[in-house]
Amino acid sequence: MSTTLTSPFAFALDAALEADRPAEARGGSRADVRLLVTDKATGAISHHRFGDFPALVRPGDLLVVNNSTTLPASVPTRQGLRVHFSSTRPDGSWLVELRDRGKPFAGEPLGRVVDLPGRVTLRLERRFGKRLWVTRPQIPSVPDYLLRHGKPIRYSYVDRDWPISAYQTAFATVPGSAEMPSAARPFTPEIVTALVSEGVGVAPITLHTGVASLESDEDPYPEWFEVGDYTARAVNATKAAGGRVIAVGTTAVRALESAVFDGEVRAASGHTDRIISPATPAEIVDGLLTGFHEPRSTHLSMLEALCDTDLLRESYEAAIEGRYLWHEFGDVHLIA
Repeated sequence: MSTTLTSPFAFALDAALEADRPAEARGGSRADVRLLVTDKATGAISHHRFGDFPALVRPGDLLVVNNSTTLPASVPTRQGLRVHFSSTRPDGSWLVELRDRGKPFAGEPLGRVVDLPGRVTLRLERRFGKRLWVTRPQIPSVPDYLLRHGKPIRYSYVDRDWPISAYQTAFATVPGSAEMPSAARPFTPEIVTALVSEGVGVAPITLHTGVASLESDEDPYPEWFEVGDYTARAVNATKAAGGRVIAVGTTAVRALESAVFDGEVRAASGHTDRIISPATPAEIVDGLLTGFHEPRSTHLSMLEALCDTDLLRESYEAAIEGRYLWHEFGDVHLIA
């Protein structure tokens, strides 16, 4: 199967470039992934290992990381489907996705009711977008229920089930994500120590990520986020001192930019519908560490807001030619 690239939003991805297992299961450590670096100032594109990352950022830079913990958000139903618990909504309801043998379930369950383990019945109120449903689980704590009955969401390119620990990052402390904030997965304690020793700051935000299986050109939906006072002050101080604010993951970009008021970041929380694109660019974020995004993914529009389109196209051409790996267990891309 050949791979071609026509634009940042339309290219065919060779199935051989889909990472089917964690880096440590391929014979290394979490940090044993490749790192493509795109220098926005010079237009240079270079190839590295993630262990080089501390040498590729500068003293005075601030990394903003997502501390959300991944939940085992996939639950079987008696009807032979799987329910992927995605996101909370401001009114207390949840968004869920139904899957059938690894693919989105396009129909409607009889009576819009699905039966879950533990004698739990899930009533689907209405559709939300193309793939999701609104529901109000009659469960005291959805996270606790998922810990008892769920397993990590897994897509067809992953070759087997992996434990929930494989889907946690070094920064995970606040349970709530349906899927891993995967840009931070390669960080190890040793790399974090090296960064701090070199004068690079690290500050947390929380954004609970929903399911990533939305259709092409489908905008992300509201997700819960929190930017604390410490992080707000750290970001503002970094900007004032001339340092760069580098978001680790698109979720960190969305959270930070949702907390910008009058050109500064303030403590904020709630459900954000902020979408970063060339039409609504980032105000605070200077750089981004991220994975490689699928053809026509709306995340590529965020990347275009942070990087010249032609340079982004060249970067993806270099990644494809260099056989970089895609998806949550794949390689990473620094745009700064």
